[in-house]
Amino acid sequence: MKLLTHNVLSSKCLKGVSVGYPLRLNATDIKVVDVDYNSEFVSRMIPKINYSALYDAAQSIGHLNGLPDAVVDDFESNEDFLKAVHHVLLEVDIVSGDLECPESGRKFPITRGIPNMLVNENEVNEINGSNGYNN
Repeated sequence: MKLLTHNVLSSKCLKGVSVGYPLRLNATDIKVVDVDYNSEFVSRMIPKINYSALYDAAQSIGHLNGLPDAVVDDFESNEDFLKAVHHVLLEVDIVSGDLECPESGRKFPITRGIPNMLVNENEVNEINGSNGYNN
């Protein structure tokens, strides 16, 4: 699982959870893979991600690799910054571990790089008197 994926996942669907973001990342196996660098893609992603959640996730697994704690002012033209973000977003791959809801403590396993966010029907928030499923 890429940290880009982690940046968009939440457990808001769980009963009693109002935000469910960002999920705590507990990695037991991490690999770093080379991904072709594309400065345009990275610079377009920066405004779309939650940068502090990305920073905290990278820090929690020991893969900051020069990533500053805040977006730099000239990020679109700062190659060092863009390369650091590229590395953290796209090259750090969580192979196994789990994601933990910050409110409920519910854990979601990561196996072979795939987060399993499936929940049991009795764990799901009710929406407008229904469970969100079409009966």
